[in-house]
Amino acid sequence: MRKKIVAVIGGHTCKKEVERIALNLGKKLAKVGDILVSGGLSGVMEAVCQGFQSAGGLTIGIITSYNKNDANPYVDIVIPTGLGFARNVLVVKAADVVVALPGESGTLSEIAYCLQFGIPLISLGSWDIPGAVQVKTVEEAVKKVKALLK
Repeated sequence: MRKKIVAVIGGHTCKKEVERIALNLGKKLAKVGDILVSGGLSGVMEAVCQGFQSAGGLTIGIITSYNKNDANPYVDIVIPTGLGFARNVLVVKAADVVVALPGESGTLSEIAYCLQFGIPLISLGSWDIPGAVQVKTVEEAVKKVKALLK
């Protein structure tokens, strides 16, 4: 049976509150998803990887550069692309479901790819765009992910 992959997208810089939410989200997602994929860098990506890994989950980081050392320390498997932000399409295409946290234009591009490709998208405090399921809490996001992975 194929492993279930959850992607979490969000800013490479973020406020402490968003970092705390991402860490908590990662911990809880490890109980419903087999693998976490992210852009593998700092901010939301680092916090969610830390949480997922701390709960025993496997993390993949699809990074913008060719240098594996650019990935955050909580990425188990680093995929260096050298593609810059074009790697965003790979992050979302690798996932069965995507959770978006606050971010800027890079996050918005990943949201657009989700909508373009019909990948289920949950927005937790991120862009309010038609087609994204809006949730207010980590628990609500995890419940939606679990239902979508069935």
